[in-house]
Amino acid sequence: MFIAAKDALASQAAQVWANKLIARYGKVQDLKIDSRRKIVEVSCLLDGELTPITIRIENYVVETEREKRFIRATGFSCTRPWLHRFLTDYGHRHRVELPPWAAAAL
Repeated sequence: MFIAAKDALASQAAQVWANKLIARYGKVQDLKIDSRRKIVEVSCLLDGELTPITIRIENYVVETEREKRFIRATGFSCTRPWLHRFLTDYGHRHRVELPPWAAAAL
């Protein structure tokens, strides 16, 4: 019960944060974190798209380097085949720096 509540609160904060990250490309409509299973599901409406795209990070790791924390996704699925292939080929190579509150939530 506590984990579900923590994930719900973290999901709301992460949606605000993710919207700032992708503002140039579109808007995150929904974001859900399941920290126990290490899954993040994001639904976003990207500029030029008529319908939302759903990206599911099926596994992630939090890495620490000095005093900073980063998230690296290691498994993906997506509602757009081209984006699924792109993320599968290149997504695991990229990591994103986390704000301090996020590292504790994940």
